[in-house]
Amino acid sequence: MSEEYELEIIEDFHNKVIGRRELKAIIRHLGKGTPSRIKIREKISELLKIPVDRVYVRLIKTEYGTGRSIARIHVYDDPQRALAIEPKYIIKRNTPTQGGE
Repeated sequence: MSEEYELEIIEDFHNKVIGRRELKAIIRHLGKGTPSRIKIREKISELLKIPVDRVYVRLIKTEYGTGRSIARIHVYDDPQRALAIEPKYIIKRNTPTQGGE
C-alpha cells in the first residue's frame, strides 16, 4: 500500500489447531477508494515479513463515507494448508491472475 493507505492490526489470534493467525485490521483510506485485496495482502506480507502466498483476505467491510475499512485476514503457517482449508472462491478473489480484484 502506498502512503495514502494506513493499515493497523487491531486483533491477532493464533489458531494452533488449524495452523493460522486470524487478524482483524483497520485500513484508513480517507479520500481514496477501498484498497484491493491484492494490495492488502501485499501490505500484510510486508508487515509480517512472510511470503504473500500464506496470506488470504477473507472480508473487507467499508462504511460509506468514512474512509475506513475493516478487514479480516488469515495468515497460514503453511501455504498448502491454506489451499486445503480456504474456500475456492476466497482463493480466487486473492489471486490476481485468475479473476481476483
